[in-house]
Amino acid sequence: MKLSYASGLLEKVRSQNPLIHHITNQVVMNFTANGLLALGASPVMASAKEEVAEMAQLADALVLNIGTLSKDSVEAMSIAGQAANQKGVPVLLDPVGVGATTFRTSAAKRLLQQVQVSIVRGNAAEIAHLVEVDGWELKGVDAKETANGDVSSLAKRAAIALRTIVVITGKVDVVSDGQVVISIHNGHEMLTKVTGAGCLLTSVIGAFCATSESPLEASASALLFYGVAAERAALQSKERGPGTFQMELLNELSNTSVHDVMTLGKIGGDLDGKS
Repeated sequence: MKLSYASGLLEKVRSQNPLIHHITNQVVMNFTANGLLALGASPVMASAKEEVAEMAQLADALVLNIGTLSKDSVEAMSIAGQAANQKGVPVLLDPVGVGATTFRTSAAKRLLQQVQVSIVRGNAAEIAHLVEVDGWELKGVDAKETANGDVSSLAKRAAIALRTIVVITGKVDVVSDGQVVISIHNGHEMLTKVTGAGCLLTSVIGAFCATSESPLEASASALLFYGVAAERAALQSKERGPGTFQMELLNELSNTSVHDVMTLGKIGGDLDGKS
């Protein structure tokens, strides 16, 4: 994938202002909405079973996030996902904390059975638990730093098993469709100090996916942009802490330019490129 492709998608997101419907983690709604607005997309948070099908079909992408799930929210996600499928609206699943509890794991697997999901994004432990691969551990809803394994191979294996694009985020982010792997080497450790940074990333991927015919390259482009924005935010908030970083991340989602993506983006893997 060329950096020019990623920068072109950034321009399209900002010019097209895609509507991204969320049934998401209650902890991160405000941050997610503000982040999408800063990027140039339009968020909507609708979770009532009575309206989710209609809203999903009006949207340009649907994000399902199981961070604070309940029986009712899982049902609403299934209804919305199937409605989105009928309309050809891409569906993204963020399986927060899969593997931590039986209910959480079964809910994510149920959604994958009932809904055609375009992209699944999680940390390595979440993806590993989703496809029942040993060697990765969770601490609450986060991957433990002691987890070890080949993330690229895990992404490929999961993409084949789930028949979707798989995004695994960590120190190096990887995207796979089961055949190729793209790695993104941007980002900053301060992202791990802010609640909802990963959830917001899934929504940013949704915005990029809404403006592209390639979920694989849209995912990689969003990761690239988000990583560059995080690096710029870290520079702006240096020595001030996560509160300032969170504020600056919102600023940089708005301020990070096509030029920044072209000059600071770092791509590796099967579809790498610098022009």
